[in-house]
Amino acid sequence: MSDIPQDLLYTADHEYLKPAGDADVMTVGITDFAQGELGDVVFVELPKVGTKFKKHDVFGTIEAVKAVSELFAPVSGEVVAVNDRLDGEPALVNSSPYGDGWMVKLRMTDPSEKASLLDASAYSAKLG
Repeated sequence: MSDIPQDLLYTADHEYLKPAGDADVMTVGITDFAQGELGDVVFVELPKVGTKFKKHDVFGTIEAVKAVSELFAPVSGEVVAVNDRLDGEPALVNSSPYGDGWMVKLRMTDPSEKASLLDASAYSAKLG
């Protein structure tokens, strides 16, 4: 069974959104379910700080032994931090998807977009 923290928001594409301390800044990564489906992560391509995205834009790619997948922005915003540790330690996505394996921090431009995301119970139900 995948780990689904109750205090996060989720997308149908298996990204999560987690408060990052500042009211408008959210941490983005992929869920435990997603990393499990991908297998061993060997490379993560992330945007530069200052890059802006609309909700559901592709913000990067994640490469595993058996697949390459696009990463989608859960909300519109500007990248204010990138997890540079993933350059040398991409397996952090596997070992700690909700902790050290986070990908970017976005300053949301439209916080109301969070209302369209899934809570933990809805995400769990989607997974079956």
